[in-house]
Amino acid sequence: MQPFMTTDFLLRTDTAKTLFHTFAATQPIFDWHCHLSAKEIFENKPAKDLYELWLTGDHYKWRAMRCAGVEERFITGDADPFDKFCAVAKTLSLAIGNPLYHWSHLELQRYFGITKTLSPATAKEIWDETKAVIAAGDFRPQTLIKQSNVFALCTTDDPADTLEWHQKIKESDFDVPVLPAFRPDKAIAIENPGFCDWIKALSNAAQMPVKTLDELKAALTKRLDFFLSMGCVASDQSVSAVAYAPADDAEIDRIFQKALSGEALTQTEIDRYHFALLVFLGGLYAEKNLAMELHLGAMRNNNTRMFRAIGPDTGFDSIDDPQQSFGLSRLLDTLDNENRLPKTILFNLNPKDNFTFGAMCGNFQSSEAAGKIQFGSAWWFNDHIDGMRAQLQTLANLGVLGCFVGMVTDSRSFLSYPRHEYFRRILCDLVGGWVEDGLYPADMDALEEIVKGVSFENAKRYFLG
Repeated sequence: MQPFMTTDFLLRTDTAKTLFHTFAATQPIFDWHCHLSAKEIFENKPAKDLYELWLTGDHYKWRAMRCAGVEERFITGDADPFDKFCAVAKTLSLAIGNPLYHWSHLELQRYFGITKTLSPATAKEIWDETKAVIAAGDFRPQTLIKQSNVFALCTTDDPADTLEWHQKIKESDFDVPVLPAFRPDKAIAIENPGFCDWIKALSNAAQMPVKTLDELKAALTKRLDFFLSMGCVASDQSVSAVAYAPADDAEIDRIFQKALSGEALTQTEIDRYHFALLVFLGGLYAEKNLAMELHLGAMRNNNTRMFRAIGPDTGFDSIDDPQQSFGLSRLLDTLDNENRLPKTILFNLNPKDNFTFGAMCGNFQSSEAAGKIQFGSAWWFNDHIDGMRAQLQTLANLGVLGCFVGMVTDSRSFLSYPRHEYFRRILCDLVGGWVEDGLYPADMDALEEIVKGVSFENAKRYFLG
């Protein structure tokens, strides 16, 4: 029987242990896709307790608590913070096999030095112990980021955002780059009820009218240039799937102005607009040498009653099941034919698409960058042991694992960085197993390059050159 979460957690072979402890563990973290708040980073307020650090905004834990039958008042309601923490402790004690169990205990170990396991029996003891550590230490966002060995991080930001907090961080003495990432989802989602209001916000931010397709493109370009002046190195688009629906600019302009007038659009019109915007944005990113992330396959806000009660991003999203390959192929091919295909990272939420996405990457590689088209890390519902191993194995089977840009936290929590350790342990266990099975030589120089590359160096090179 293996003891719980020792220094060799998840490392099943001697080679895996060597690869992790010698090469992976000490690598910095480039957190190039997260949802941390630049405002919170700048304000740098100290945390009060583990409730604040763990439960405010963490829809992963909220979802698990609902699955365990916890009342909503202990999740997003007005229950006492300690009572909410006790509800988490009860939930996690039942969540065997869920990565939340591992992540939470890694966080207790790395930030608080607590090796005991969390359960209803230990909840009060751990609550008191963490409060004492927080009171005696420095649990402010900037300290936690530096303590976690973060090289740089990219937040996720709307094109109409002022980026005022990024500017304030830039002017401060905090020396970890906090870079904005350009996320134009609201520009793409012409079917959303708030689209017209968002266009007004974009118009105000760009300080120009946005009443035609050409003006929309000009405003987005102007805002992207502003983001680039603030250090932006990545963009992010989240759509369920790419629908191949080409149309000329006159048709797209007609659709855009129809939406601005408040008229309902047909699904064909929506698809045509989506495809046109993605082609425009992809070409713009190539022109500006900006990486394009595509997060595909989420079905959002499934529970209408709870969406009305507490809004989006609260744990009611799931995996969609659209046909991905054709539309994605046509988007990438359209951009490639115009010599306007940027560095692109493809994230699939539905694991059935692993081999589809892994194979798609190979169609559009070039000498512009090693791994120009990337199969993104196991994301959201896939960032657990099985999901990470499956993504890594698929990439190894179909591509070049040594060029992979690695893990992202995709998190709103300042304690989420042990997820990189989790990923690196899984990576080293997988590679170490291949070595010990005779599938790759025990060439430590080559293995060092692979492990350090996937852990950190490849992402640094991919985004920063």
